[in-house]
Amino acid sequence: MGPVRIRELAEELGVRPTKTLGQNFVHDANTVRRIVAEAGVTADDHALEVGPGLGSLTLALLGAAGRVTAVEIDPVLAEALPRTVAELAPAQASSLRVVRSDALDVTAADVGDVTALVANLPYNVAVPVLLHLMSQCPGIRTALVMVQLEVAERLAAGPGSKTYGVPSVKARFFGDVRRAGTVGAGVFWPVPKVESGLVRIDRRAMPWPTDEATRRAVWAVVDAAFAQRRKTLRAALAGWAGSPSAAEDRLRAAGIDPTLRGERLDVADFVRLALTSVG
Repeated sequence: MGPVRIRELAEELGVRPTKTLGQNFVHDANTVRRIVAEAGVTADDHALEVGPGLGSLTLALLGAAGRVTAVEIDPVLAEALPRTVAELAPAQASSLRVVRSDALDVTAADVGDVTALVANLPYNVAVPVLLHLMSQCPGIRTALVMVQLEVAERLAAGPGSKTYGVPSVKARFFGDVRRAGTVGAGVFWPVPKVESGLVRIDRRAMPWPTDEATRRAVWAVVDAAFAQRRKTLRAALAGWAGSPSAAEDRLRAAGIDPTLRGERLDVADFVRLALTSVG
């Protein structure tokens, strides 16, 4: 759907994009085709889309994926999406399922056997939504999300980088993370004040457990390490371990220099630290 049709549809539905829900609708056909291509979605995939809005990306996904499940929090948009697809892509209408929910409340039971996450994520909750869905839906093999450019840089940053931090480590808990391009503000309505970036995560078999208990244990260490990122790990992890000396014992047991800062560790280091016992 082009910019004229997007505005017409919004007017018909009485929809006014809100900052609260992070609504910026894509109206450029080349952009949505590019997103689907970067995601590598095929007819074998059951794609999960978050925040489909007026349906531009949904239509592109339906042209490539075998099935699409779209999670939409706005009741008006959730109700209208199947009608839009039936009008513009009737042959694919039966392949779409809409789940009316907050994406942060979604579980695998809600969306089924999804294999790919492809979404233009609301800027204000992009990282929490991405990490929640990757943790809740282990069947997701690839994720291609559009986020604020600054967030994309943080997610894809490596150890030692100024932008490396909590999102960088947590995203890598699931697999390989990389930037997949930049998207200008002009393809959205309304036009945001910032550029967007594409980030891709390819889930792979990790050399550590990826169950919920392990994930929570690892993320607790990551949160503590970066809460005071200028401090050494011995000091930053004192609260997590119980005391500075206990933190040093845990770090040394995991083979990590206590005088380093969190930004020097990769995800494997954090996992090892979380799972290493002392004594």
